[in-house]
Amino acid sequence: MASILVVDDEMGIRELLNEILTDEGHTIYAAESAAQARKIREQMRPDLVLLDIWMPETDGITLLKEWSKTGQLTMPVVMMSGHATIDTAVEATRIGALNFLEKPIALQKLLKTVSKALESSPKFVEPEEGKISQGTPASTSVPKTAVVESALLPPEGEYISGIAKTYFDLPLREARDLFEKAYFEHQMLIMGGSMTKISEYTGLERTHLYRKLKALGIDTSRNKSES
Repeated sequence: MASILVVDDEMGIRELLNEILTDEGHTIYAAESAAQARKIREQMRPDLVLLDIWMPETDGITLLKEWSKTGQLTMPVVMMSGHATIDTAVEATRIGALNFLEKPIALQKLLKTVSKALESSPKFVEPEEGKISQGTPASTSVPKTAVVESALLPPEGEYISGIAKTYFDLPLREARDLFEKAYFEHQMLIMGGSMTKISEYTGLERTHLYRKLKALGIDTSRNKSES
């Protein structure tokens, strides 16, 4: 399992990559702009970044240069674009990008590129059975409002929302669904049911958040009218 930051101004692309890579067992952080990507990078260091080239205000190449100059380009970055020229791809590689994905992104090409990029990630190690690989925080002091980086499991025999730690014995998809349900139920509790706060805290678009909660069987009907 790896932490992957997806930076793209197209909601459809963010949601598609989130669904595909989440199914592969990765933890996805989404940013719709360079500004959001900067904030996430300040709070944690992902194992991999999928970065769109053409974005409003600040494009991917400019953001890549910023990270390179400030010493934050310490993880592999794969650029994405449907209109990039060879010169643009070469420039991105010169700055420090590892690879390039052309849109529309083919599923097998995406998975192969991600797998190859993670092999070069300086801190990502394929998890051994029963262990989880997590992204590395940018510092040891992370503010409470920072993006959630890791999941702290209870001591042996204790429960999270009635789910015993023995769910490690379940297939990955089932175990992940159980954990995500417990996680979002916990967030709804501490955020007072505010979809806006949960969306900001988890980095999920509200539309995708509602879809995720519905798929997990979590009742959100009382929050539908929230602005």
